[in-house]
Amino acid sequence: MATVGERSVPVGGARQRTILALLLLSPGRIVPVDTLVDVVWNGRPPATARTQVAIVIAALRKAFKTEGVTDEVIATAHPGYLLRADGHALDTATFTTLVAEAEIAVREQRPADAARFYAEALALWRGPALAGVTGQLVEDEAARWEEVRINAYEALTSVQLDLGRHQLLLPELAATVREHPLRERTRYHLILAQYRSGRRAEAMESFREARRQFIDELGMEPGPELQELHDAILRDDPSLGAVPLEAAPEPASTRGQVVPSELPPDVPGFAGRSEELASLDTLVDGQGDDGARTPTVGLITGVAGVGKTGLAVRWAHRVTEQYPDGRLFADLRGYDEHHAPTTAGDILSRFLRSLGVDSDDVPNGLEDRIALYRSVLAERRVLIVLDNVRTFAQIRPLLPGGGGCTVLVTSREQLEQLITWPQRARVHLGLLPEEDAVELLGRIVGEARVLAAPAESARLVELCDRLPLALRIAAARLASKPHWTVRHLVTRLTDGRRRLDELSQGESQIRASFELSYRYLHKDAARLYRLLGLLGVPDFTAWVGAALMDQDVLDAERLIEHLVDAQFLEVVGVDATGQLRYRFQNLMRLYADELARAEESEEDRLEACDRVFRTCLTIAEQAHRRENGGDHDIVHGDVPRREIDAFLLDELVTSPLEWFEAERLSLVAVVEQSARLGMHDLAWDLVNTMQVLFETRNYLEDWQECSNHALDAARAGGNLRGQAAMHMQLGVVELRLRRLAESAERQETAFALYREAGHAHGGALALSNLSLIDRIRGDYEQGMARLKEALPVFREEGDRVAVASALHNMAQFALDQGCPESALELSQEAVRVCEGNPGGKRGMALATYRLARSHHALGQLESAEKAFADVVRLVKEKSDLIGLAYALLGLAETRRSAGAVASAEETYLEALDLSRRNHTPLLEGQIRLGLGQLHCGDDRTEEGRAHVTAALAIFRGIGSPPWEEKAVGALRELDAVAPG
Repeated sequence: MATVGERSVPVGGARQRTILALLLLSPGRIVPVDTLVDVVWNGRPPATARTQVAIVIAALRKAFKTEGVTDEVIATAHPGYLLRADGHALDTATFTTLVAEAEIAVREQRPADAARFYAEALALWRGPALAGVTGQLVEDEAARWEEVRINAYEALTSVQLDLGRHQLLLPELAATVREHPLRERTRYHLILAQYRSGRRAEAMESFREARRQFIDELGMEPGPELQELHDAILRDDPSLGAVPLEAAPEPASTRGQVVPSELPPDVPGFAGRSEELASLDTLVDGQGDDGARTPTVGLITGVAGVGKTGLAVRWAHRVTEQYPDGRLFADLRGYDEHHAPTTAGDILSRFLRSLGVDSDDVPNGLEDRIALYRSVLAERRVLIVLDNVRTFAQIRPLLPGGGGCTVLVTSREQLEQLITWPQRARVHLGLLPEEDAVELLGRIVGEARVLAAPAESARLVELCDRLPLALRIAAARLASKPHWTVRHLVTRLTDGRRRLDELSQGESQIRASFELSYRYLHKDAARLYRLLGLLGVPDFTAWVGAALMDQDVLDAERLIEHLVDAQFLEVVGVDATGQLRYRFQNLMRLYADELARAEESEEDRLEACDRVFRTCLTIAEQAHRRENGGDHDIVHGDVPRREIDAFLLDELVTSPLEWFEAERLSLVAVVEQSARLGMHDLAWDLVNTMQVLFETRNYLEDWQECSNHALDAARAGGNLRGQAAMHMQLGVVELRLRRLAESAERQETAFALYREAGHAHGGALALSNLSLIDRIRGDYEQGMARLKEALPVFREEGDRVAVASALHNMAQFALDQGCPESALELSQEAVRVCEGNPGGKRGMALATYRLARSHHALGQLESAEKAFADVVRLVKEKSDLIGLAYALLGLAETRRSAGAVASAEETYLEALDLSRRNHTPLLEGQIRLGLGQLHCGDDRTEEGRAHVTAALAIFRGIGSPPWEEKAVGALRELDAVAPG
């Protein structure tokens, strides 16, 4: 993380983080561009890699300059770049300096100074080094720095043991050993600290545990130092400096002190959260049996209504016996709209009186109250629960200075300044698992009603987002209305426009709970939250926020992260393109939509959605172009594309199909929403652009759903071109489903509409699709005629993809008509067209497939096998499973012709598995026919007959006379060679 003063410098995208990390690892030294390229792209850089590195450097410089850094932080220096360290503080350099000073202090026998230097050095660590940055070089450096950190920690531990701080060390040492069980030096320190603290039995058990782990995992005994320590403990060697165990402090209740117990009542019907409760239990484990001198601190965070207070109170009641000197509780009202936040001074005054300080003895000044409060707690073991905290400043005065106390904080913020200890005691509450949510419902409503309607109960908890507050409100409504069924309440909540109303009745209100957090958002973050609620997408990346706000993506990412910190959004993870994805909980989305409709004009709402949708179209069109080697083979509308940053666009669509895959569900939602809003030209254009995803990955349901939405919108808008395009898309889907009559009807409708709209290119594409249906039906002459009519139009349009497609389909017709020489010429021309279009790997795969078929028909088996192998390689690169099945079929047939029966059968079976998984009946029939013919004349004739019979049934089912005829002929051959 880079900062300027108190502000963070936004560093966006994986490549920016990686390049900045490489420069930071070598401050003041030149990092060659070749090194940056190699690490960022893991040894497989694109042709534009050096340019992209320059763009990243420019973006980093801009980010520093925007934050007010006038000096040049990153300088260009042949053959690369260097980061100027002068005038800037680097944690790595500071850490190294402090460790060196500590080592000097050790040599000079100044243990207190050494401990201070080591502690300051380790305090610079805020988590794993270089977290979130990838690349082998960076990962190696991260591992090296982790080793350096652990060595420094072990050196600090050694110094603290010399200073007699063994009791203070025990909790942290135990946690470190659990994290690094094979570090002998840390084990040594833990065992010695346990022995010096009077825990001789625990020390011996720690050694035995270490020995077991070393033998089990390394196959060797512990080293000589641990062995010698073990032997010294057995004989109570005076050189170990053992100290007698101090008597545990007498509980306050037996010393006449006041023992406060201020916890609210335990939560009725509490369900789930077992893992979170276990994490909080480490707060007690960290105290040690003797009330260690370091207070433990826990933090519970989560969105409004997720049950933070309930969890804190439940855990506090579970552990009351561990805090014999009292349990204090304060609501700091960080999000209370009716009351000002409770001040630290007021809370300290109350806590002091609760702890037995006479009212007259409570100081007036805040600093004096803090001093007295910490003095009173110094010798006590007290649990302090601080609820609804908004800022760290609210609770800083309330943290004990020492002693055996525990503080548990709840907040909707992450409170980064609050260092929790043990580490597991920082608990972020997510939604309840479905099983726990249903259990909570049953405890309030009654198990009988819930068990009687399991499906409706599961639906109810989902409608409540598995949010405890919403669940309790819904359950309370059911409990108060025994004549309501669970289904009745589900019906009332299903309408998204009414759901917040239904869950905002009585004293507990979901809407009011959300509103308290919303009021504290920065105005820009609040507006982004409202606008995000307008979208129907399931999740999104930062560019969506940038489009909504019409701003730079880094600024949008900063606002999104602010919403994440404030618990309005949650992080889904990193998608295949390296982008962080975010999402709403449903109730949060409904609330955002409400706010947008109340606070944004209709014009502003539509403009914000339009910017997002047009940005989707821009990126999708670029992805389609890169995948197909150009903007060919489809028809576009007239919607103006929205320009976005060229570097961002390149980063998103480096792997076009991966971007489509990552955004698939969101794109489907955009099509539906844009169609519903009457943006018909945008909707059908986006569906056309998504065709490459639909057909490559066989998403037939999405394809059909999107096409129908866009078709309805185009009809409503009187858009002939859009109607034609969507009829054509639906015709292709029908063809995939082998409903030939329906497919032909759609394509003929598309052809007529394109002709009416005066769009020759679209009409030619419809003719090309009709020719495929002709081939399946066996009408080769008509199919060839349609392609010959379409080909000149494609040439005139400059549509190279469509030209190549027409040529290799004509080659197939030539093969079907028994003209392999003509097929070879046509397919070779198709390959030449594709070679002039280097980005069109998919078109090349299809053209090469026809070329391979032509070679096979001419008996040129070696050339055929090579060409089919090329097709396999091309379609595997694109994860085109259907194309792979076809390529394997051709390869199997070639091997069968060459007499390689075993190899052919293996390839047939691999192709069969793919065709069945992708529901391609015609292809499955062809493969089964080939398998049947493979077994003709061998001792597996009956197995062959079964395959051919199945193929015949498939061909009859889809209505393909030519293939029926081939299957019938194969059965005759099998009958001819059958024994007897």
